[in-house]
Amino acid sequence: MIEISEVGPRDGLQNECKLVTTEEKIELVNRLIDAGIKNIEAVSFVNPKVVPQMADAEEVLKQLPKDKGVRYGGLVLSRSGLNRALQTEIDYLHVVTTTSDTFNLRNAKRTVDHAVSELSDVIKEGILANKKAAGVLGTVFGCPFEGEVSLDKVLFAAEEFLKAGCTEITLADTTGMANPSQVQTVVQTFKDTFGKDLALGLHFHNTRGLGLANTLAGYQAGVRRFDSSIAGMGGCPFAPKAVGNVCTEDMVNMFHGMNVATNTDLETLLETSKWLEDVMGRSLDGMLLKAGIC
Repeated sequence: MIEISEVGPRDGLQNECKLVTTEEKIELVNRLIDAGIKNIEAVSFVNPKVVPQMADAEEVLKQLPKDKGVRYGGLVLSRSGLNRALQTEIDYLHVVTTTSDTFNLRNAKRTVDHAVSELSDVIKEGILANKKAAGVLGTVFGCPFEGEVSLDKVLFAAEEFLKAGCTEITLADTTGMANPSQVQTVVQTFKDTFGKDLALGLHFHNTRGLGLANTLAGYQAGVRRFDSSIAGMGGCPFAPKAVGNVCTEDMVNMFHGMNVATNTDLETLLETSKWLEDVMGRSLDGMLLKAGIC
């Protein structure tokens, strides 16, 4: 069965010019829960001056339903983000670094080694405070500034995060540079290095139209946990041209067509996407929004 990690409330909204209200964010999460989603990246603990779309993280978490068996994750990029997260009831810290020195230096003023060292301490502190942690590694499949990223550097970051206490690793294609063959190679290398029991997830952007193809490649390589965003929304404020995550309802439609269970209701997901189009006041990118369910 596929485990969906829905990132729409965070990754989907963070790159939008329109500021969605706290109440609309709560309704979005509730609609996703009604569709069967059990793993939701709900907020981001980043500097509100940099990403104002996520400024109400604490208030959002206060109002989310706590009795529906849903796991809520929050993005953490720094110690200050950790301090904010620890004042909330967030379930999982999604601790993020990119694996490209050029990308990191441009956006965080530190090398990958420096970032991994600092964030490993953040992970340890979070775990001591009774939070769980998942490591998210960006630019795994390519960097918009330096091109190919060394897989050795990716493996190093993953190993350090696992040593620090992360129970999961997600490999992110930050600007949509991956291809299916590369995905299968990287996944197999991770399995060979860390064993088949590693809780491995994949996060793809559809920037160059390969999001679902890369998802299928990951599935065929043995991955069962995928990030996706309702209506295909998303992007990264720090990465040029990082537009559009893999669309949740399109991904579910693909897996259902393959007779692979997702424990979600496709019609409810599509209705949520239509509702979100009205909220955003523009056409969104999901294909089922345009074509409908067969």
